Amino acid sequence: MPKQKTHKASKKRFRVTATGKVMHRGAGTSHLATHITQKQVRKLRGTRSLAPADAKRIKNALRGNSY
Repeated sequence: MPKQKTHKASKKRFRVTATGKVMHRGAGTSHLATHITQKQVRKLRGTRSLAPADAKRIKNALRGNSY
């Protein structure tokens, strides 16, 4: 039986912390930020944790299991 492969797109977009939380970058941070208020831009800095239901799917993809 062949090895299960890591989902490469998920690997580039998410990371799992030591405590098991899945971190990701917030949406709307890459471009077209001129119409967003400075308060929104500040809040979009850094990473945020993923909801537990979504985190389970992402962990499976990173582990090499199917969704």
